[in-house]
Amino acid sequence: MTSTDQSLSPLAHIRTKIVQICKEARRDPDTVTLVAISKTFPAEAIVPVIEQGQRVFGENRVQETQAKWPALKERYPDIALHLVGPLQSNKAKEAVMLFDAIHAVDRPSICTALAKEIQRQGRAPKLFVEINTGAEPQKAGVLPEAADEFLLACRETYDLAIAGLMCIPPADEPPAPHFALTAKIAQRNGLALVSMGMSADFDIAIRFGATHVRVGSAIFGARDKH
Repeated sequence: MTSTDQSLSPLAHIRTKIVQICKEARRDPDTVTLVAISKTFPAEAIVPVIEQGQRVFGENRVQETQAKWPALKERYPDIALHLVGPLQSNKAKEAVMLFDAIHAVDRPSICTALAKEIQRQGRAPKLFVEINTGAEPQKAGVLPEAADEFLLACRETYDLAIAGLMCIPPADEPPAPHFALTAKIAQRNGLALVSMGMSADFDIAIRFGATHVRVGSAIFGARDKH
């Protein structure tokens, strides 16, 4: 068993782990989407992962995605791209054009800009509202106590179809309470999708109901800090 595990590619190892955790949590592995976070990695690092069958990728910046992905999508038209980083209102047009899912809905100005572009382009990416579960001032996201009201406004004021929630727990705290809180907010608002968990804690996130896990370094290796 060990020799087989060692021979697995990083992607295959993550996939195997997801299946194993789902089995332990009595969940269907098909209910968990692996989003391979390819931000900062060049096309030549991404192609081998695509060739292994991965079709859902996450990027942090609109500009980087514009530069990198159109050529890859020509070769692999069934790729789905998720924006997992913060979104500026002035980039809403490009975001709606480029991405199949946007995990960064967190303020009225973004709602207005997205609603306008979705209507104009006739293209509707899946939208996730980001919850700032740790109330960290340096982080984007809606505070947990304001989430229900914000979700209602998304639907009624901006006519946005919200598919789910996203969270990034504080780095120095155990993630489980943050995952539990996000799942609870999603449940009471009738949202089926929950984007939570990264390379270090996606196993815990799956146990708390994550439908999308965002894994980068465990698939692609460490990022260049420069």
